[in-house]
Amino acid sequence: MIHLNLGSNLNSNHGSRFDNILIAIKLLLEAKLKIVGISNFYETPSYPNHKLPKFINIGLSAKNYELSKLCKTINLIEKKIGRIKTKKNDPRVIDIDIIDFNGKIKDSKNLILPHPRAHLRNFVLYPILEIDPKWSHPILKKNAQFLINNLSQKSRIEITRLYKNVKINHVK
Repeated sequence: MIHLNLGSNLNSNHGSRFDNILIAIKLLLEAKLKIVGISNFYETPSYPNHKLPKFINIGLSAKNYELSKLCKTINLIEKKIGRIKTKKNDPRVIDIDIIDFNGKIKDSKNLILPHPRAHLRNFVLYPILEIDPKWSHPILKKNAQFLINNLSQKSRIEITRLYKNVKINHVK
């Protein structure tokens, strides 16, 4: 299974943080990504600077896609929505991360799989637990619930599930 995490903490020319994520999902579908699950939206403070706008994130699972094509598709979508690469952790209109690609382990200049900080991020783990509770971290061999239980108490309480979800007819 392919797991992506989409996040936004800035409005764009396309609309709100929610709109940015919805547009990204629409563009992923247009690129023929077979999405099989989408989580609710989650809101978290910006990290490490909590004074920056809050992030909303969503997790999605997909299948049957080539890794190199996915990387190119993600870059094109981020550009199309208006992402400008700036300093690490700066606010952004859209951020699409590959969390896991069919359990593949890769460490190159351009891509590390699984995502190197996935097991430490509440906004990654909670959506995965929601849409794929049997998922296991490819290196740590631990499931999302185990990894959530190992987060700090602060990290576990500073995330809010918004109970707002995405309705897409193409999700199979």
